[in-house]
Amino acid sequence: MSIRINLDVMLARRKMRLKELSTLVGVTEQNLSILKNGKAKAIRFSTLDKICESLDCQPGDILVHCKKNK
Repeated sequence: MSIRINLDVMLARRKMRLKELSTLVGVTEQNLSILKNGKAKAIRFSTLDKICESLDCQPGDILVHCKKNK
């Protein structure tokens, strides 16, 4: 996939644990872990909005498009 998820980077910058983010966002730790590890196939805009609000960041801080090597 050419989209990289930087949720772990943002959590580290904010000195926040996944459990705390889970409580703030209202999503299970397991689902956030899937997202954090780059295994998620989709994310709801409402979830992304809550994550950005909780981490005080922009969607582009979490989702990064990487060019594929051909």
